[in-house]
Amino acid sequence: MVGQTVMALPDNVFGVPDSGDTAWILISASLVLLMTPALAFFYGGLSRGKSVLNMMMMSFATMGVVGIIYVLWGFSMSFGNLIDGGSDIAGLFANPFSLFGSDQLAATKEVGDATHIVLAGEGSTIPAIVFLAFQLTFAVISVALISGALAERVSFGTWLVFAGLWATVVYFPLAHMVWGGGLLSGSTDGIAAKMFGLNDEGDAAAVAPIDFAGGTVVHINAGMAALILAIMVGARSGFGKVAYRPHNIPFVMLGAALLWFGWFGFNAGSALGANGSAGLVWVNTTVATAAAMMGWLGVEWIRDRHPTSVGAASGVVAGLVAITPACGALTPVGSIALGVVAGILSALAISLKTKLGYDDSLDVVGVHLVAGLWGTVGIGLLAKESGLFYGHDLKQLAVQIVIALVAVVFTGVLTALIAFVLKPLGWRISAEEEMTGIDESAHAETAYDLA
Repeated sequence: MVGQTVMALPDNVFGVPDSGDTAWILISASLVLLMTPALAFFYGGLSRGKSVLNMMMMSFATMGVVGIIYVLWGFSMSFGNLIDGGSDIAGLFANPFSLFGSDQLAATKEVGDATHIVLAGEGSTIPAIVFLAFQLTFAVISVALISGALAERVSFGTWLVFAGLWATVVYFPLAHMVWGGGLLSGSTDGIAAKMFGLNDEGDAAAVAPIDFAGGTVVHINAGMAALILAIMVGARSGFGKVAYRPHNIPFVMLGAALLWFGWFGFNAGSALGANGSAGLVWVNTTVATAAAMMGWLGVEWIRDRHPTSVGAASGVVAGLVAITPACGALTPVGSIALGVVAGILSALAISLKTKLGYDDSLDVVGVHLVAGLWGTVGIGLLAKESGLFYGHDLKQLAVQIVIALVAVVFTGVLTALIAFVLKPLGWRISAEEEMTGIDESAHAETAYDLA
C-alpha cells in the first residue's frame, strides 16, 4: 500500500489503531448523527401543524451546511493542533487552513510490515478520520438545537447563513478551547492553571475543567445562543395571547426516545474507546435521565395535578443534557442526584419565558441552558475524585463555575454580533406568511393533506 503525498505531519501521530475502539467510535458517530433527525421529530411534534416541516427542515438543513464546513475547516479549527503539532491562536482556535479539507487525515506510512495511519493525536487508539466523523456529528446537532427557539417565524435562508457563521465563529473555537487544549482545557496555559497555579508535576491536572461530552461546548453554547436570538429576533405574532399547542405528541415522544438512544453514542462514545469508562458513562447516562424524567413529572404532578407526555419527554432531554459534561466523573448514585435536580430545575425554568417576555418557542433555554449550567457546575459538587460533597475542596467547583461563565459570555457576545450582522438579510418572515404558516410560504408544502 502506497502512502499518500500530503503535508508533513509529526511521526508521533502515525500508528496502528485499535480495531475495537475504532469500531465503537464509528458506531457512536452513527448514533450521534441519528440524534439530529431525532431532534427534528422532537421539535416538529412540539410545533404547530402549519410549521412542522419548516421546523424539521431547520435540523435537516443544518446537517447539510455544518457537515460540509466541518470537513473543510471546522475540524482544523477545533483539533488541528493535536494532529499537525502546531500552536493555536491565543488559546481560542487552531489554524483553520493547516488541515483544510481534511485530506491529510487519510495519510499512511509504511513502517516495516505494518501500515501506519494518522491517529487522533499522540497516544490515540483511533484514526484521526474516525475522530473527525465523531466530532462532526457534535457540531451538527449543536447548531440544530438553537432552531427550537426560533420556531414559525424565521427566514429559512437567513437560518442557513447563520448556521455556517455560528459554527465557524462560536462552536469551532469553543470546542478547541475545551477539548483541543485551549483556554478552557486542563493545559498549563488554560484558565485552571492561571487560577490555581501548577502542581508538583508542572501541570494543572488537579483542578482541570471537566466537560466529558459537551456541557459547555454543546448545551450551554446552544442554549445561550437560543436566548440571544429569541430576544433579538422577537416573539411570534400572538405570543402571550395564543396557546401554542404541540400538534403531534407521539412525534415528541418518538424524538425523545431516539435522542436517548443516540445519546449513548454522544456520552459513552466520548470515552474514545470500548472500555470500562464507556460502561460507567452508559450507566450514569441512563440513571440520570430516568431520574430527571421523574423529577420533571413530580413538578407537574404537584403543580398541575397532571403528569404529561410532553413533560416526560422534556425531562428525558433535561437529564441527558445535565449528565453530558459529568458522566465520566460521577458515580451512579451521584448521577441520580444530578438528574433529579436537572428535571426539577428545567421544569420550573420553562415558565421564565412568559414572565420575562422572550419567546423561546420550544424551551431550548429552559432545558439546554439551565440543565447544561447545572450539569457543568454540579460536577464541582458531585465528582467522586474532586467534588465538594465527596470531601474535596472548592477548587473544582470554582473552575466549573468559571468555565460555565466564560462560555455564557463568549457565546452571548458573538451570537449577538452575528445576529446583528445578518439583520440586513432579514430574520423574520412577513406577518401574513406567519399567519398562513411557514411551511406553505417557505417550502410550498404542507405536512398533512386535510382536504
